Amino acid sequence: MTRETINLEWLRIWKESRKTVMLVTHSIPEVVFLADGNLAMSPWPDRIVETIPIDLPRPRTLAMFTSKTFGRHVSHIRDLFGTSGRADE
Repeated sequence: MTRETINLEWLRIWKESRKTVMLVTHSIPEVVFLADGNLAMSPWPDRIVETIPIDLPRPRTLAMFTSKTFGRHVSHIRDLFGTSGRADE
């Protein structure tokens, strides 16, 4: 619940400031919830595997975690990493 509260606070701050923010996270649901786009990267040597636009409407709510679109984005990003968790398979 703490992560959800912090994520909602991030969205509130972004709404007020409209500043571009780069977030580095290992949480796929977090990136889908917060981002307008995602750069999926491979391990060493670091490279961008895919640029993924996140087309969820704003304002974002915690209820979106159960939407089909949210689930589709999370599944797609997970699929990029395959069974070993590496994006270069």
